[in-house]
Amino acid sequence: MKLLICGDLCATNQSFDAFNATDEVRAFNDTLPIIRSADRAIVNLECALTDSENSIKKFGPNLKSPINTADTLKKAGFTDIMLSNNHVFDFGIEGLCDTVKELKRCGFYYTGIGDNYEDSRKNHTIELDGIRACIINVCEHEYTYATDKRCGARPFDEFETMDDIRKAKRVHDKVIVIYHGGKEYCKYPSPRLLKACREMVRCGADAVLCQHSHCIGTYELFEGGHILYGQGNFHFLSKEDADFWKEGLMVMLDVNKDSIDIDFIPVKETADGIRIATDEEKAIIFNEMNERAKSISDGSYKDKFNEFCQTINEEYMGVIGYTPSSLPKDYQHFAHFLDCEAHTDVLRELFKTWNETNR
Repeated sequence: MKLLICGDLCATNQSFDAFNATDEVRAFNDTLPIIRSADRAIVNLECALTDSENSIKKFGPNLKSPINTADTLKKAGFTDIMLSNNHVFDFGIEGLCDTVKELKRCGFYYTGIGDNYEDSRKNHTIELDGIRACIINVCEHEYTYATDKRCGARPFDEFETMDDIRKAKRVHDKVIVIYHGGKEYCKYPSPRLLKACREMVRCGADAVLCQHSHCIGTYELFEGGHILYGQGNFHFLSKEDADFWKEGLMVMLDVNKDSIDIDFIPVKETADGIRIATDEEKAIIFNEMNERAKSISDGSYKDKFNEFCQTINEEYMGVIGYTPSSLPKDYQHFAHFLDCEAHTDVLRELFKTWNETNR
């Protein structure tokens, strides 16, 4: 069974026309044969498909794509949509319902959302040629996640997600976790994220793929399980200057009863779509990944993560420095940082207690 897993996708101003015109060739170029070669082609839809203007309150952009995005993805050859991310609920219940309506209309399988928290914990089973594979799609706590009383994305829980993996492994040949989290723009995992991904492997995950960071991170084979700490963007065109924003990895998993083989296929931005990276570009991407992988094996990734956190120190100092006269929005910004795992990772790195130096 060949499963192609692609990272974050959102039709932006640069790619709006291609998706609105359902022009899959313009949008995906020479990636199309690879997409269509897989038994199942899976992508993370990191936006709502809606015409609604009723955006939710949040820090950060509210993302939506043309309704025709669903048709474009279908024409391209995608079969399954992942929805557990921090933007699928950007236009509230209305936007989420509109998104599901369009996916159903186009005949997609989808996973990563539910009517409430318990309902969101439904796993996604793919069965082919006698092989049963399970996809568990979770996201960190950033505005869109389901609660006990409201629909939304399937959130990661450091206890219950591990139990979900163990239970899934009992009735599936292979378990694949798609984790939407980690610090944006950071090419190294936080110590917490590394521990969480490794524990998911120990609990039965055969592959853990982290998305959301908008940059390619690093890879390790841990106790037989594949862990990718940052898949990079798949189709998320932007005027962002950083080169890392303009590239990502398609991940092809060759799933057998006894093993999963993994292959990384780098992609790059075009003016209004994406393309396969050239041999020279691939060499650069893989060389950089290999260098970062050394930091995982020797533990220096912790220093690299700390160095990254120091570059955003001022932003976090501003958020926690509210006073009794601060506006309610200031308190909400702090509450958001406290709620989301990626932000608390940074807070713990920047604001260490005396316990670090006590002797």
